[in-house]
Amino acid sequence: MDAREVAEEVGLHHNTVRAHLDVLVDVELVEKTPEERDVPGRPRMVYQAVPEEIPIGSRGEYRLLAEILASYLRSIVTNPAAAAEEAGRAWGGYLTERPAPFQQVTAPEAIGRVAKMFIDLGFEPEIRESGDHKTILLHRCPFRDVAHSNPEVVCSIHLGLLRGLLEQVGAPIWVTDVQPFVKPSLCLVHLGERERKPGA
Repeated sequence: MDAREVAEEVGLHHNTVRAHLDVLVDVELVEKTPEERDVPGRPRMVYQAVPEEIPIGSRGEYRLLAEILASYLRSIVTNPAAAAEEAGRAWGGYLTERPAPFQQVTAPEAIGRVAKMFIDLGFEPEIRESGDHKTILLHRCPFRDVAHSNPEVVCSIHLGLLRGLLEQVGAPIWVTDVQPFVKPSLCLVHLGERERKPGA
């Protein structure tokens, strides 16, 4: 888009937007190129976001921030695991789309949503099923270093994310157990049928 189109999207004056775009160009987050056109006349300058590829573990500042927040939470609450799971539940519900009224989300659909969430977080999830028992193998945790020093916070956040998502979609399955670090880069999530209250 050109500066005027961006200005319309964000509701600012095009000169203000152009100044901000030039800053983003200077730090190589945005590319500025002449528009390709077949008619005579001066081409517009158009802007495009530069895809950012950040290898896992290369952003030390985020790891430090996570370490600070996890260790601080652990020090100020009596039950950091419960507090972390509660925060994770809130975000798990927020990060997934609520189903339409009266829509029944099946177990495979719910597992698909869980897998997508963990892929978005940087994991490599693998689904295994044996009868009614389902296991999600979470390979390559992007928070492994912080989780090793603060497992009650980091792993509980992930548990909360799972439970919050399943609650939000009304899934017929539930998290029965989480086994962190069964191998150096593998955690297991066990899922089973959700217990229904009488009349539910």
